[in-house]
Amino acid sequence: MKKIIILLAFVTLQTALFAQGTWKLDKMHSRLQFTVTHLAVSDVEGNFKDFDVTITTTKPDFSDAKFELTANVASINTGVDMRDADLKSDHFFNAAVNPTLTFVSTDIKKTSENHYKISGDLTMHGITKHVTMDLWYRGTIMNPMSKASDAGFQLTGVVKRSDFNIGAMYPNAMLSEDVIIKADGEFSIAK
Repeated sequence: MKKIIILLAFVTLQTALFAQGTWKLDKMHSRLQFTVTHLAVSDVEGNFKDFDVTITTTKPDFSDAKFELTANVASINTGVDMRDADLKSDHFFNAAVNPTLTFVSTDIKKTSENHYKISGDLTMHGITKHVTMDLWYRGTIMNPMSKASDAGFQLTGVVKRSDFNIGAMYPNAMLSEDVIIKADGEFSIAK
C-alpha cells in the first residue's frame, strides 16, 4: 500500500509540474550555436547572442509542441571581430537587409522516449527552406528558485549553407557546405 501511495504522489507531482500553454525561453540558460569547418581541417564555432524561442503545447510530453524561434543576425559571435563583421556583410547573412533568422515548426514526431524529429520552415538570408532536425526533451522539473516548472530541450541538426545562398563565393574546400546546428534551451511556463 505504501508503494502505491508513493507512486500516486509521484504521478500527482509530475502532473502538477506540467502546465499547458506557452513556454518562454530562459535566455541565461540557453544557447544557439553553429559549427562550420574551415579548409577541411578545423572547426569554427559561433553563436547568436540575441535570440528568443516560444513553445506552445497542450501535452505533458510536448508531443504536439510548436516551436517559434527568432534570432538577431547582428548578434552573431565567433569570438573574432573581423570574422563577425564578414558574416554580417553581404558575403554571408547580409544583416542590413535580412536582420532576422527564424524557425517555425510545422510537425513533430516522436522517435523514442523523449526524442523527436522536428520539422519546420527555416528562414535565413531571405530564403525559406523546410528542414528536419533532432529534438531531445530533457525533462521538466520544479525550479527551486522561481518555484515554477522548467523544461529543457536540445536541438541538433545540419543545414546546407548553399540552400540559403550564404557564403556563395566560398567553395566547399574553403568553408564546409554543412553547418552543424546545436541549440540548448531552458523554458519556463508563461504566467
